Amino acid sequence: MKAVRLHSYHSSPVVEDVPEPRAKQPFDVVVRIGGAGVCRTDLHIIEQQWEDKSGVTLPYTLGHENAGWVHEIGSAVTNVAVGDPVILHPTPTCGLCRACRAGDDMHCSANSFPGIDSDGGMAEFLLTSARACVKLESGTRPEDVAALADAGITAYHAVRKAVPSLYPGTTCVVNGAGGLGHIGIQSLAALTATRIVVVDRNAEALALAAELGAHQTVLADGKHVDAVLELTDGNGAEVVLDFVAEQGAQQDAFAMTRRGGSHFVIGYGGNIDIPTIDIISTERNVVGNLVGTYNDLAELMVLAQQGKVRLHTQKYPLDAAIDALSDLDAGRVRGRAILVPDTAH
Repeated sequence: MKAVRLHSYHSSPVVEDVPEPRAKQPFDVVVRIGGAGVCRTDLHIIEQQWEDKSGVTLPYTLGHENAGWVHEIGSAVTNVAVGDPVILHPTPTCGLCRACRAGDDMHCSANSFPGIDSDGGMAEFLLTSARACVKLESGTRPEDVAALADAGITAYHAVRKAVPSLYPGTTCVVNGAGGLGHIGIQSLAALTATRIVVVDRNAEALALAAELGAHQTVLADGKHVDAVLELTDGNGAEVVLDFVAEQGAQQDAFAMTRRGGSHFVIGYGGNIDIPTIDIISTERNVVGNLVGTYNDLAELMVLAQQGKVRLHTQKYPLDAAIDALSDLDAGRVRGRAILVPDTAH
């Protein structure tokens, strides 16, 4: 089968032939990929930012946002059948540890993360687990929803955590309206009555944000922090969802948060440098967010299939993976880039 493989850091991946995976363990599921999302994390992986975290051995296959059709199942699989359309939670988990028992999938003591620390789904087939499969409604095209498996639940998970702070009359700033941010905007609109203010440096992204439910938009032109403070009577927002968190955006996000407010860090790549006195004197919170749980993904798919969350995508054939990564790096992708293998048609 064809797969997008990373052979060395700081170099472009290559599309090459590798053996197809097989279902060997009782709960194994092999999925024929219908769509694989292209994420900024893939760029960070290529830049070697994840080497120490993942411990992965090169070469391996990228791709952690995946959907498709069940191709083969292990002997104990009962929740899906061959031919079912599915979207995949990013991490196959054990189901037995304390984190799994609590529904906190992302902190499973024995999880793997295809596309991060093992072979991922930028390929024609992917080996995963029955525990990772969320069945889609008949007729749903996997390529239309694949990126909800990571970009979607990452945004939804953060919004879900912020909901108690976003009662009517509050303001939530969405910092960055790209692949994750545009899902965050829709999730906020579906789950809260907060005022949604979106900050982005790209006018096209702001136009899309307005279509998706933003009440106000602010161009990140160097004066955006002051603009947000002006919109909030000098106080800042109760919640800032930072989908950028690099190149200075992370400092801006904290500066846009009011006293007693919460700065949710969702994007990454930079460092946050905050004087401790600024944290204690204003009782502001800095909250980390790691993807989301299986239940987050199941809930998000309900919203998607109700039409309340729409994923905006640009489709590329699997052979054009390098073009998709380049377009993402250059800021040419509106929404999310999706790789579609020839076998998906």
